Amino acid sequence: MNEKSKKGRKPKETPESRRRELLEAVDENCNPITILKREEIHQKSYFHKTVHIFLFNKQGEIYLQKKSKMVEENPGLWTSSASGHVLVGESFLTTAQRELKEELSIRTKLEEVLRIAPKDTNNETDCLVLFTGITNKIPKPNPLEIETGNFFSLEVVDRWVQKNPEDFTHSFKILWKLYWKVMTQKTLKGK
Repeated sequence: MNEKSKKGRKPKETPESRRRELLEAVDENCNPITILKREEIHQKSYFHKTVHIFLFNKQGEIYLQKKSKMVEENPGLWTSSASGHVLVGESFLTTAQRELKEELSIRTKLEEVLRIAPKDTNNETDCLVLFTGITNKIPKPNPLEIETGNFFSLEVVDRWVQKNPEDFTHSFKILWKLYWKVMTQKTLKGK
């Protein structure tokens, strides 16, 4: 394969190349509006498609990453195991698999558990899909994007989010709350 991947992303990208990525701007219902560079979407505060992955180990612990202080978005904050923007031409699942590989060098089966549109959160999030996966491998954080990471028990994360919400990205706090709502409903239904 040549230097560029199938979707036009270089294996070792730069902040400048990321700003030039093409994304779909969407409305509050996740309907596509137009295609713009990532930098322009962020400058104009357009909604766009993103994915988050909650990666669990066999003990039921969740892997969280602390974003590098060098990244543009949410530097130094804790967030989902992996996350990223859906590039033009990519599905949510393909993006989730790509981000998990790029950020943690992990490949595993992913399951979609939650899909939210900006209208579902009073326009506090983008068009976002949450996936979960299980691994028995040790994640290898990409130092260009991640300062550190670790597996934590769900109870520890829940107490941490409640006690120090400022340690986490806005999207993660919303997803954490909605994830538990979905899991509680599944448990009550016996699924």
